[in-house]
Amino acid sequence: MTVVYWFLAVEFLVGAVTKYLPGETFFGPPYAVKFVEWGYPGWMRFVVGALELLGAVLLVLPSRRARFLGATVLVFVLTGATTTHIVNHDTWSESVSAPVHLVIMGVLALANWPARWQDVLPGGVRPARPSDVRQPHATTKERT
Repeated sequence: MTVVYWFLAVEFLVGAVTKYLPGETFFGPPYAVKFVEWGYPGWMRFVVGALELLGAVLLVLPSRRARFLGATVLVFVLTGATTTHIVNHDTWSESVSAPVHLVIMGVLALANWPARWQDVLPGGVRPARPSDVRQPHATTKERT
């Protein structure tokens, strides 16, 4: 499985780097042009590239929590990518990668799903239980 995580991380790393390149990429026209054609501002490619980079880094960390968060971040990015390709009626060859990777990231997110949602929080922080929260004392007016 480690090889799978690294392979996917490298794929998203390459995708993130190409979002920052100003000129043509081996995927076609510059992403600055593609994002504008898709109806997004040109700077949105930097946000998407940063999220792809974050997801790639989290996928290769040897922590279930990190891998879950990385896959979840990439699920959100890939949901947007898949939706964008559908809405813009892009060709099948341009559109197939996003939904395939969306399914893969969904499976990885489910495979690394935490036993308790609190495990996703930093340090496994637990929220306060109602019995731990002190209730304010009633005023004299409220008691009558």
